Amino acid sequence: MNIIILGPPGAGKGTQALMIKDSFNFVQFSTGDILREAVDAKTSIGLKVKDIIAKGDLVADELILEIISQKIADNKSEKGIIFDGFPRTILQADELLKVLSDYKMKLDLVIELAVDDNILLGRIETRAAENSENVRDDDNKSALKKRLSVYHKQTRPLIDYYKKHSDFVSVDGMMEINEVSENIISILNKRLN
Repeated sequence: MNIIILGPPGAGKGTQALMIKDSFNFVQFSTGDILREAVDAKTSIGLKVKDIIAKGDLVADELILEIISQKIADNKSEKGIIFDGFPRTILQADELLKVLSDYKMKLDLVIELAVDDNILLGRIETRAAENSENVRDDDNKSALKKRLSVYHKQTRPLIDYYKKHSDFVSVDGMMEINEVSENIISILNKRLN
């Protein structure tokens, strides 16, 4: 089963993707984590994207697609893949379907974590305060506002795209973390059985 988790920055995509990974033994692809690891390791990709990430801008489609295509190729025999933070544009969504098709795979489910922008600002401030020694470059109010603007302009249109083209479900991301997790587990269990 191949799943996309969509939602604005700070909605809890990574938290819920990790829960799905652990509960169902799926592989998790977090483009944000992959890119941050590349930055920390000072790889050629990391050097290219460091400033882009810090500003809250989106990394070029070609670079993200190259990374994701390789990850899919390396994990094509896994039980399931969770795409966390990908795709972020309609072009990426179209290309993902092509890459999955190349490996005789398909997209099974898209989960949207629906969260209010004002709540997200509070979450990011809390995350930064609680993790003071491990604050991400993009965990600050100005970068989040930029990321939210980019999300609404470039990624939010994916909601309508996937409502038309995929098995799509919206989950209230305003609930407590464990309630969101229970809701998602219930949705996945219904589709897996």
